[in-house]
Amino acid sequence: MTETKMTITDKTGNPAPLGLLGFGMTTVLLNFHNAGFFPLDSMILAMGLFYGGIAQIIAGIMEWRKGNTFATTAFISYGFFWLILVTLILLPKTDLGIAAPEKDSSMALFLVLWGLFTLGMFKATFLLNRALQFAFGTLTLLFFLLALGDATGLESITRLAGWVGIACGFSAIYAGLAQVLNEVIGKVVWPLGYYVKKRGH
Repeated sequence: MTETKMTITDKTGNPAPLGLLGFGMTTVLLNFHNAGFFPLDSMILAMGLFYGGIAQIIAGIMEWRKGNTFATTAFISYGFFWLILVTLILLPKTDLGIAAPEKDSSMALFLVLWGLFTLGMFKATFLLNRALQFAFGTLTLLFFLLALGDATGLESITRLAGWVGIACGFSAIYAGLAQVLNEVIGKVVWPLGYYVKKRGH
């Protein structure tokens, strides 16, 4: 009696562009605020809630189905980061009596923890591609600069962080669109700079 093996081909789409674009576009908008171009308003909060938050979480769940641990961890974590950030901004404005985080202590610690997490993820990008390496490298710097800006109260540091964040966001947008264009056209038109042979997609 012979044993029959059945192979199931994964025909689902690549969720990485959705996650990268959700992260990148929201990061650009928030950091235009940090750089001093416009105040924090409902446009940024809505973008953070839906595209930066929910869309990234959906992408992370799809990456889990594909067995991609790095992308699952990144997209779901940063998706919830945006939901947490919007909640931190909106909760003190309710009638629940919940205070806003102190800029020089709790908010700075919050940002440092995310910076340390991102630093670990940044290390993993050295085995992936240069586009992600740049995005995670600048994101690591962004978190630490924002934490320093909150801890010291120096607006100049927050403004500098805004420019770093704009560069970070646009690099993620590039990485997301590059994957879409390269797949649709069928050849590399926007290079990502892979360090190793890409796996899965």
